[in-house]
Amino acid sequence: MPIKGDALLNKLILLFVFDKMEVPISESTIFEMCCSANDWISPMDCNPTISQLLETSFICKITDTNNPLYSITADGRVCLADFFVNIPSSTREKISQFVKANRTRYRKKQEFVADYFMNKDRTYTVLLRILEQTGVQLELKFVVPNKQIANNIYKKWPDKAETAYTTIYETLVD
Repeated sequence: MPIKGDALLNKLILLFVFDKMEVPISESTIFEMCCSANDWISPMDCNPTISQLLETSFICKITDTNNPLYSITADGRVCLADFFVNIPSSTREKISQFVKANRTRYRKKQEFVADYFMNKDRTYTVLLRILEQTGVQLELKFVVPNKQIANNIYKKWPDKAETAYTTIYETLVD
């Protein structure tokens, strides 16, 4: 457990998480991993630490969407390499194990986005997206007759997105 209020340790922990994830991650994913699922950083310190890492160019914003993705920079990697020993070895081990066990789940949660809403005629529109670092790779909209179907599609999307993309791509390219 980090020492509360230790700004340097918080920055190093976040840099270590970015390094271990090996893919850009969103602010909500950072918060969930570091504050909710684990007690690596206090919730009060998370957003200011992200801002400080951005200001010092140790991380950078990859996308300019409502939920942008952030990635560690070369300077961030150098800083982490120089100071990672300041992160307690037990914390480094916990982070490494957690990331290894959960990387795919968090990647899917970030890259395979779904939402639904009711239309004026009481049908529902389901919006499905596959996001990449460069933007939206695929976007589908479905109008369905009821909330149950909309919710069912919403829940299935993270597990079915890759297959759906492959099927659509192969059908259109052939």
